[in-house]
Parts: sequence; structure tokens; C-alpha cells
Amino acid sequence: MLFLEKGLVALDIEPDSAEDAIRAAGKLLVGRQAAGGEYVEAMVAAYREKGPYIVIAPGIALPHAKAESEETKAAVSFARLKRPIVFGHADNDPVDLVFALASSSGSEHIALLKRLTMLLNDPGSAEALRTAKTAEDVEKLARQASI
Repeated sequence: MLFLEKGLVALDIEPDSAEDAIRAAGKLLVGRQAAGGEYVEAMVAAYREKGPYIVIAPGIALPHAKAESEETKAAVSFARLKRPIVFGHADNDPVDLVFALASSSGSEHIALLKRLTMLLNDPGSAEALRTAKTAEDVEKLARQASI
């Protein structure tokens, strides 16, 4: 499983829309060969069809989709937005932290969600993610949260 490793982290990106933010986080998965471009577009389509259910907490979005091919691997990427973007959620907008999740099975999906939940349940983690200076800082935070 790939979880917030250096190549899966982008800080202070400047997307123009929620869909662009989803694509940016998804491209990190593609870059690490955890998903293909069709998976990224499936995440965008899920957002379009189902709305902002992916905004799971104040300022935090978790785009994901069903695996579109056997090439999808278990991974979570992270894109921090330079300026928060409105996703359309009544309570949790605007979003500045976007975690894209890819998995090839239900058990991988649950394992990744559990690990992400452990990270985000720590009250200081979201703030640490918002102030991290480098991708290495994010990777270190993720490792500490899963110990």
C-alpha cells in the first residue's frame, strides 16, 4: 500500500475548481502507477453525479471511485490547496486538503480508510498538514500516525 509517500504529495497547488482539485490529487496516483487516467475521470464523474459527499470533514475532501481496471492499486495521495475551494458541501466547505483514494478491493479500501482515519483523528494532524513545508514532512506525519 502506498500512503502519503513523497511522490503522492503536492503542496500549495492552485486548481480553479473542485473538479480540478480532484484531478490534481488523482494525477499523483497516476504518477505512482496506482491508477490510470480513467480512474481519475471516474472520481470526477462520481463527484458530478453524487455531489459533495466526498467532503468528509471541515476543509477535507476524499475523492474516490470504483476501480476501473485491474491496474488500480491501494494508495492515498494528498494535495494541499493554496486557496480553499468550494465543493458545495453545506457544512464542511471550503476545502483545502484533498486526499485521493485508490484501491482494487473492498478490503484495501477499508484498510486505507482506517489508516487515514487514524491520521485525521489526531486533533493536530489537519493543522500539521496545513502547515507542512515539504512532502517529506507529510510523509513523516503519516508514518507517525500509523505507528
